[in-house]
Amino acid sequence: MTLDDFRHEALVETSSTNTECFERARKGALSGLWVTAARQTGGRGRRGRPWTSDAGNLYASLLLIDPAPIERLGSLPLAVAVAVQAAIASVMPPGSPAVRIKWPNDILVERKKVCGILVESETLADGRQAIVIGCGINVAAAPDAGLYPIARLSDYGCTVSPADLFAHLFREMADILRLWDSANGIGEIVARWRKAADGVGEAITVNLPNQSISGRFVGIDDTGLLKLQTDDGGMRLIAAGDVFFE
Repeated sequence: MTLDDFRHEALVETSSTNTECFERARKGALSGLWVTAARQTGGRGRRGRPWTSDAGNLYASLLLIDPAPIERLGSLPLAVAVAVQAAIASVMPPGSPAVRIKWPNDILVERKKVCGILVESETLADGRQAIVIGCGINVAAAPDAGLYPIARLSDYGCTVSPADLFAHLFREMADILRLWDSANGIGEIVARWRKAADGVGEAITVNLPNQSISGRFVGIDDTGLLKLQTDDGGMRLIAAGDVFFE
């Protein structure tokens, strides 16, 4: 997909930009549709957690239809995180703290969460696969603290508007998805993710649905799985979980 393949629909308020994208997909919307909203009344995060959506932030979702064979979709969240990290970093003032990625795809500044990303999928009635990438970026407002410390871009002297930030995100996502879809793109994306990763080499705890595991975060493998060196010297690969720095 090229930049011209993407469209944008801006809403004042909606329950969830992800929900809006899925509704449009069911009605036949084509791949590449962005939906943004100034405010969400029913935003959600991973595992169904509520996502507070105050005015002044950027709430944006991108609809993709059958973007890749099923075996390649596991690397899509890495690509998305790289694009969002690059977009946020591009608007931060000179001398600002680095914008980092916490596995799998939270965006941090000084280990405080400034953006959450939610990738969801649905099989449509005609058999096509709808993938929706949702991004909630704290520009001027900070939601109530949840599992992690929270910050706003404005805390670091960033005066960008949600609309201007979206323009950066629109371009970065198009560039990264084009790279992701190229022959050797996944390797380059994994390299960029590793360069922006936070906490490599440090002790972490990963909360899984039925247990917590502690160890040393040694990075990700070439498919994006978290590599955790456990206390007994073994190596465990983790596909999903909540990471906490110690």
